[in-house]
Amino acid sequence: MNLETLLDRLREFDLLLDTDPALPSVSGIVAGGPVRGSWWSHPRAKLMYKLAIELRDHPDALFIRLVSGKLTYVHRNLWPAILSIGAAREPWQLQDLSKPAKHLLDRLDREAALRAAGDPARELEDRLLARCESVHTEKGSHAKQLQAWPAWGESVQLAGPALSPAEAKAQIENTVRRLNRQFQAKGKLPWTGRAML
Repeated sequence: MNLETLLDRLREFDLLLDTDPALPSVSGIVAGGPVRGSWWSHPRAKLMYKLAIELRDHPDALFIRLVSGKLTYVHRNLWPAILSIGAAREPWQLQDLSKPAKHLLDRLDREAALRAAGDPARELEDRLLARCESVHTEKGSHAKQLQAWPAWGESVQLAGPALSPAEAKAQIENTVRRLNRQFQAKGKLPWTGRAML
């Protein structure tokens, strides 16, 4: 088992979850089958962790919270769709956003990238309003490094949203629907809140 195997699966499926009992996931691929409960107790946990970190750092993988609210690796083929969705600022993203999260989003719009922690950062991550990466601070605590989607698009040399938000969501929905059917799963997306069947 190596990084190339995971990359092959990511190319094949377009999406891999970090861990999931039904959908294709890093933990399931490394373990050779579904991992139920915490993968940290699995005999191959160290290898799972090592390969997950390598995949996160690979230039063809974007790591975001997407399918069923879980951390998901997205292949480069779907990046234009993710960029379009993230930058759309649709009602499902903004409705009922807390005041602290709105302030954080305004600040992110001005600064393009920043570090934050707590519920406001998680709100932006869950609603795909920012690209978020977990980091350890100098003091040893956890925080999120947030990046505005247009800034991220420039950093990976995407010209900008080439798809409309509706086209982008349909592309992601079709991918999740295909995986749900293939693996008899019930993966959801944040803008639908229901399984894509």
